[in-house]
Amino acid sequence: MAEDGGRRDIRTWFTLLAALQVSSIGAVCPDKALGLRLWMPGHSEDHRVTIGFGQKILLTTSATVHSIEILNGGKLVIADTSQAILLRTKHILIGDKGELHIGSADCPYKGNLTISLFGRLDDDDEEHSYFGKKYIGVGQGGTLEIFGEKKLAWTFLNKTLHPEKSNQKSYLFHRSWGNRGIILHVIDPTTGDVLHSDRDPWTFIVKKGHPSSAVEDHTVYKGTKESSKAQSAFQFQSSSGEYFTITSNSLWAQEAEWTDWFDRDDERGSGDWEILFDLRKAYPDQLCSSPLDIQVQTHDGIPFNQTGDVIYKINKDYGFVCLNKDQIHGLCHNYQVRFLCGKPVRPQASLSIDMLTDNTILELSDEVVGWRAGDQVVVASTDYSMHQAEEFSLLPCPTCMSNQVKIKGRAKFIHIGEEVDGVDMRAEVGLLTRNILLRGETEPTCYGHEACKFFDFDTFGGHLKVQRGFRAVHISGLELQYMGQQTMGHYPVHFHMNGDVDEKGGYSPPTFVSDLSIHHSFSRCVTIHGSNGLLVKDVVGYETLGHCFFTEDGPEERNTFHHCLGLMVRAGTLLPSDRNSKMCRAITNGAYPGYVANPRQDCSASSTFWIANPNNNLINCAAAGSEETGFWFIFHHVPTGASEGLYSPGQTEHTPMGQFTNNRAHSNYRAGMILDNGVKTTEANDKDKRPFLSLIGARYSPHQDANLFKPRVPAIISHFIAYKNQDHGAWLRGGDVWLDACQFADNGIGLTLASGGTFPDDDGSHQQVKNSLFVGESGNRGMLLPDNNIWGPGGSDFSSRTLPRGIDFPIRGMQIYDGPVNVQNCTFRKFAALHGRHTSAFGFRLNNSWQSCPKNYVTNITFDQVPITSRVFFGEPGPWFNKMQMDGDKTTIFHDIDGSVSEYPGAFLVKEDNWLLRHPDCIDVPDWKAAICSGHYAQIYIQTRKPANLNMQIARNEYPDWPLTLEGALGKKKHYQQFQPVITLAKGYTVHWDQTAPAEVTIWLINFNKNDWVSLGICYPKETTFTIIADIHNRLTKKTHKTGVFVKTTQREKTNHSHSTKGYYYWEEETGLIFLKLKANNEREQFAFCSVKGCERVKIKATIPEGSPPSNCLAKAYPKHAEIPVANTAMPKKIPKSRLLSSEHFLEIKVESYITRFFHIKEDFAFVEVNGKKWYQQEDGVQLTVIDGHDGNVVESKGFRNLILQGVPAQLENYVNGLKDSSIVLVTSKGRLVTKGSWTKVLERLGANKIITLKEKLAFVGFKGSFYPDWVKLEISSDQAKIHQVLPVPIVCKFKL
Repeated sequence: MAEDGGRRDIRTWFTLLAALQVSSIGAVCPDKALGLRLWMPGHSEDHRVTIGFGQKILLTTSATVHSIEILNGGKLVIADTSQAILLRTKHILIGDKGELHIGSADCPYKGNLTISLFGRLDDDDEEHSYFGKKYIGVGQGGTLEIFGEKKLAWTFLNKTLHPEKSNQKSYLFHRSWGNRGIILHVIDPTTGDVLHSDRDPWTFIVKKGHPSSAVEDHTVYKGTKESSKAQSAFQFQSSSGEYFTITSNSLWAQEAEWTDWFDRDDERGSGDWEILFDLRKAYPDQLCSSPLDIQVQTHDGIPFNQTGDVIYKINKDYGFVCLNKDQIHGLCHNYQVRFLCGKPVRPQASLSIDMLTDNTILELSDEVVGWRAGDQVVVASTDYSMHQAEEFSLLPCPTCMSNQVKIKGRAKFIHIGEEVDGVDMRAEVGLLTRNILLRGETEPTCYGHEACKFFDFDTFGGHLKVQRGFRAVHISGLELQYMGQQTMGHYPVHFHMNGDVDEKGGYSPPTFVSDLSIHHSFSRCVTIHGSNGLLVKDVVGYETLGHCFFTEDGPEERNTFHHCLGLMVRAGTLLPSDRNSKMCRAITNGAYPGYVANPRQDCSASSTFWIANPNNNLINCAAAGSEETGFWFIFHHVPTGASEGLYSPGQTEHTPMGQFTNNRAHSNYRAGMILDNGVKTTEANDKDKRPFLSLIGARYSPHQDANLFKPRVPAIISHFIAYKNQDHGAWLRGGDVWLDACQFADNGIGLTLASGGTFPDDDGSHQQVKNSLFVGESGNRGMLLPDNNIWGPGGSDFSSRTLPRGIDFPIRGMQIYDGPVNVQNCTFRKFAALHGRHTSAFGFRLNNSWQSCPKNYVTNITFDQVPITSRVFFGEPGPWFNKMQMDGDKTTIFHDIDGSVSEYPGAFLVKEDNWLLRHPDCIDVPDWKAAICSGHYAQIYIQTRKPANLNMQIARNEYPDWPLTLEGALGKKKHYQQFQPVITLAKGYTVHWDQTAPAEVTIWLINFNKNDWVSLGICYPKETTFTIIADIHNRLTKKTHKTGVFVKTTQREKTNHSHSTKGYYYWEEETGLIFLKLKANNEREQFAFCSVKGCERVKIKATIPEGSPPSNCLAKAYPKHAEIPVANTAMPKKIPKSRLLSSEHFLEIKVESYITRFFHIKEDFAFVEVNGKKWYQQEDGVQLTVIDGHDGNVVESKGFRNLILQGVPAQLENYVNGLKDSSIVLVTSKGRLVTKGSWTKVLERLGANKIITLKEKLAFVGFKGSFYPDWVKLEISSDQAKIHQVLPVPIVCKFKL
């Protein structure tokens, strides 16, 4: 061994020491091995120590040296002593055949050891070419064995920890009885323990031997109708220094209870008078003489102060009065009242002992093996903000159970320790203290580094790095503090380009790191770079900058993260994906000159687990709070950096996923989990100015052996829990991504499954979620904090709570995006929309420009505490939804296979105003902004070139007055555009443009089965000529082959007689339409967009005269080509009420008023239909059919002739005023309706907007109550007025935001 600090040769010093001679049976501890020489080098920051060939050294005391290099067979062992050892050094280099041993697997290190790496970034020491500065480096042939004490790495709270609760009620006695007496308690004043409790009729509290401590109080008995109380309290100090207070109460207590609800009067006449004097007469012996309080509400449960009525008088001693003359609408609601009445007083006595403590007992789910007083632990947040994680020190607790610890201080935040609404929301509790500590020494403030623009603290910590070709590395039971540097390649634990580090690479036992506590680090936690087969187990990563558990370049495979916990992951500066918005804009290195970063696109991805290759295992891990995301699977199209060339382009995008099970993510800003995106693998250039490794798009499609021509291998995500993530529980994009038995709760959006955008990247794949639970707003309400402005009503009881993103954000459980997606056997719990917040179990992606697949399936869905009105929401213009003018917003659809959502098995749910998909028998669902329909649906993709920046209108011949306008899925600057409408098969359509028609149009048949067809007319200018071919494009091989041609015909009927190699088109120059029949000739697999042979297409090349006007032929096409609407597919039957699992149900109603004409004969008809039963209107005038809004039963149907409407409309007004609140009122008209007059005010009273002019035919669905539901609707027409919709029963008022 040589030390060249001061150039002193101390090798002779070792010869003066006798070698330790230790003999033992069995395993030998490293520091007890034969041949070790004692080393006590003292303290000098200049000593450079080399341990070389044949030298086996045992460090037995604290020491300070400049550096230690263990080379050429040298060996350093740290002695396990009763005295703590502090070793300070700038670096430790373990070179070829060098070894560093601290304990062993069979003999863990039991003492206290700290290795402290010192040095500044700007000191003048020469930097190692590979390891840099301030490090432990394991080079080629090096061995590092560290085994600290075995301790429980982390566990869960098993009981909720409440904030600011200093008083622990250690004893409580309470007694209420019918006789007077005295109760005696004997209490130890040094501990607060109750020694004796005597319930004989005598009580007295005093500290024995200290009469002056006696406390007393008395009061006067005030009779049987009034409470009286005496209370005494005194504070004592226990022998341990803690204080406790004894409080004694003796009282005559008056109990109270509410009466039944009373409704003596109603709103007719002058108003609603519920006076106490009159009520006593009407309900003798049911009211007390002197009520303590009064409550008033409408019959449907709306409190009087939420109805909007002006109240004349309300008083517990008088009663309640509402006057009609004070109301804007001239009529009060019908109210009911009840009173709080007191019972005769009863004697009560109580005694409590409250310990005033500055500590708390934590109850945990596991035995706390190895945890000791003085250790530090961290308790994770269980709310949206990761900053609610808290650190605590452990205190001695001899009385604690094996799964309990006592912590110093009190919590500032609530930390959940239980399952909430079926979701495990227990806070993680991680151990930060280990008996072996590796730390970096730092300066008080940041200095001399670009990172100082973003951090006010020193970020130059130590690091541990392992080089390829090492001999053995096993690290267990190690604490790492202030480690990592804001420079590339310097991380707390870093395996760098090691290749296979398990048996496959010849390592036995395999390499692992386990039982580590990595906290307050300056760059990541564990980095795996170009290394495979590493086991990372029981590691806690807390308070770090940049991705915590990090796989770097893309080739890292077969690594396992087992039972790892990461929390408080903040942004760092190293990679674009590490950076926050401020860093992203400020750091321009690597970007093309002049490029201005888009942070949300290029950066902002700091994650707890950053997985660059899907073939890694994550088991039982927790991502408990990051500035962005918990788990992020990212893709390198080609390997980058030092790994360049290690796999072929695109391999990771097709590599099957390793095991992902029993993981959890919460308290993340963006998402619990993301599977999406890639990183830019080319340097910035004038075509793509973004920096190297910025985020870009990527698509995941796992196949056997990463070969697209081999079978698909679904990525299985099982038993994943995601809660309290502000944006998404999970966003997963790819081919076959399947979730099973997962839980999502309190996320802005529970789950979005995305395919490939306009096309699934792997055609034929699909995504699915099965056997999973979605909770909208759980019983975990969070806390109101000074810096939290997202606080408002929510949950099933509308109590105040923390909220994701915004107070009016439309919370959704399952967000349907493009597809195909299968949602099966899932439960949705506690999704309840408010007036002003569109919460729903199922929703659709906001502001969506992509396609919406008609092959999205939903089946076997259970709703629990989800109002039927909140099951689905298709969106409406307003906050968060914007104008609803993007193409995907207009084309949303899904298939309700078994009717478990809509109550109509086999129905499709479509957007209410999409007339490409509707037919005459569709049923409106106003609360969902949807319609329940039947049919066979597919898509046509219309690609346009020359120009590509135009908008398209497509009209169905059956509904020409409601064309669908599409802007295209791609940006207007692209060289082509793609329109993606969902269409009803076997129907005719016309297509129009807001500019001159494109010279090139390609029409793709998407989701067509063999022989499916549509007829299409496309608008072109006059004198246009055409060349039209059919082909098949294989998206996998990128090959296209021609299959047929279309020839011109002068007979439009001939277009229906096309076959596979020859078709016909008809050019109708009069209207400017070219007609074709598009028919699929090949079979299609279940989830494929295209046929088994490829995508069938029709390509139109048009020669268009220059200067032609915009090609919009709507005015000429219709009514010439208009068709009578027909439902090709019968509507499914509604599930009977008796078979429904929920007490809520839909009530199907039809309201029709119409005229039929047969030559000169004209007849009037009007009827209402409720759940299949019809009531026809017999006489001219209007007919009102009244339905009980509580149960959906028809109460009566009553007609009012035109003579009444003209002459005595008060009859109608009085009838409506006399209806009970929560009445559904269906109105039809027959004959020549009286369209003006005061009778129309009745319609306004039932919820219609102020009417200007009625028409002869009227259909109206109204409501009598204290509010107006979304489904109130009035249709007027000259010849036919029709409403066909479902109403939710019972009718419930939405809580106002």
